[in-house]
Amino acid sequence: MFQIGDKVFYPMHGGGLISAIEEKEILGETQLYYILDLIHRRMQVLIPANKRARLGIRQIVNRDELDNVFSTFHDGETDLTIPTNHRPRRNLEKIRGGDIVQGAEVIRDLVRINNKKKLGTIEKNMLANVIQLLISEIILVNEISLEEASILVDQVVNIPPFQ
Repeated sequence: MFQIGDKVFYPMHGGGLISAIEEKEILGETQLYYILDLIHRRMQVLIPANKRARLGIRQIVNRDELDNVFSTFHDGETDLTIPTNHRPRRNLEKIRGGDIVQGAEVIRDLVRINNKKKLGTIEKNMLANVIQLLISEIILVNEISLEEASILVDQVVNIPPFQ
């Protein structure tokens, strides 16, 4: 169970802070809810405490794990044999899983593909979103600003500007 003040990651939404735990009655059912303040979306969400595992909500990684994630951007191979029309679905599954390493692999692969051939709109948007998810976790792990985290990601990933 999470506690007030815990820093967590919510797949597809990003990193945030548990600001409260409240009992609420919704549709006639009383449950415990986490109140999660999301970093990069500047919004608050209610998450039923009994569904946190199913939703993939996890504690943020520590600094050592984050350093290992950064190595993902330079290690590993990008599978260029995956058909272009299958890539978005495969990448979305990785992002939904909430694993930071798999999210980094999506960034790495899309950046590499973009360097060879420009990405389509769907994949450009996916890349921008998964970068924002990573940045939100970096902000919480390193306790730095959005600007500092963005610069760090740009340097580590070496993201070229989109055209």
